Amino acid sequence: MMRKLDFPDYLELFFSKYAFLQRGLSPNTVSSYSDSLLLFLRFCEDVKGIRPEKITLFAINKHFVIDFCDWVESSLENSVATRNQRLTAMHALFRYIQGESPGHAALCRDILSIRMKKRRQEPPRYLSMEAIKAILASPDAKTKEGIRDLAIIGLLYDSAVRVQELLDLRFGDVTLGKPSTIRVLGKGNKQRIVPILPATAKILALYAKRYGLDDAAKHFFTNRGNNPLTRVGVSYILNKHVDAVKEKLPELITTTVTPHILRHSKATHLLLADVNLIYIRDLLGHSSVTTTEIYASTNPDFLRQAIEKTSSSVFTYVKGRAAKKIELSDFLKQYRV
Repeated sequence: MMRKLDFPDYLELFFSKYAFLQRGLSPNTVSSYSDSLLLFLRFCEDVKGIRPEKITLFAINKHFVIDFCDWVESSLENSVATRNQRLTAMHALFRYIQGESPGHAALCRDILSIRMKKRRQEPPRYLSMEAIKAILASPDAKTKEGIRDLAIIGLLYDSAVRVQELLDLRFGDVTLGKPSTIRVLGKGNKQRIVPILPATAKILALYAKRYGLDDAAKHFFTNRGNNPLTRVGVSYILNKHVDAVKEKLPELITTTVTPHILRHSKATHLLLADVNLIYIRDLLGHSSVTTTEIYASTNPDFLRQAIEKTSSSVFTYVKGRAAKKIELSDFLKQYRV
């Protein structure tokens, strides 16, 4: 008689067969799901007293999963965004179980009905143009390590790519001509071509020459062991030069700087320069301009500068009725008593 599958079995099948082979999820998404479900196993053992191999679908219900989400937020002191990320992984797993085991449909529907927790929309943190210039001036381009650091930081800011997109970049993805571009594989395995400035292209060309890059399949950025650079490696390089700037000019940088802050900074600087939201959306690889609009709708500096401009030029960077309506509403609210 065939053994009936239970939670550990479905968990294993979800990763070994479904995530990559059937859904074609990206390595980053699978890694995120893995982290979340490892936390769930830890919660089961530490809080509920159930060893991972003993977890059954009979023991899990809607309130069990809500308790897990609350634990992530309160005991682990994670943000609401991280709580929602963990719930997304649970939803993905139980959506798979629902398709594989109709007998557990009711349980799966209950868990899939758990809503994401609403969170306050904070404006994306970003650095001033002066801070970016100071960081880019920190690496010594006369040294081999310095040109590598400058190439990494300069490309992160100029192209506004996500750090994983930078790490996945191959030599064959970089075109150093007129125009200069990089080919990026973003979220959802969507490919986009990102233009880069001539100054950045010049730095990348010098870096490629110094490091002897000539194989199209080789990772563009590597560590001292000639292995692909990691997230930790990129953060170390960036923080090294951020700390150098903070030591000399502490007033320039008053927030924690991550590679993603450079992406936010580029988007914000383009927006403040009146670049069309559609172009910024395409640069960032957002699926919808609504995602990009957060840079405008939650940024007090942008609203202040917009109000200071003449009424005829306030909304020239926006195209489309919906975007105009949102910005105009925010503008008019400033005059309410």
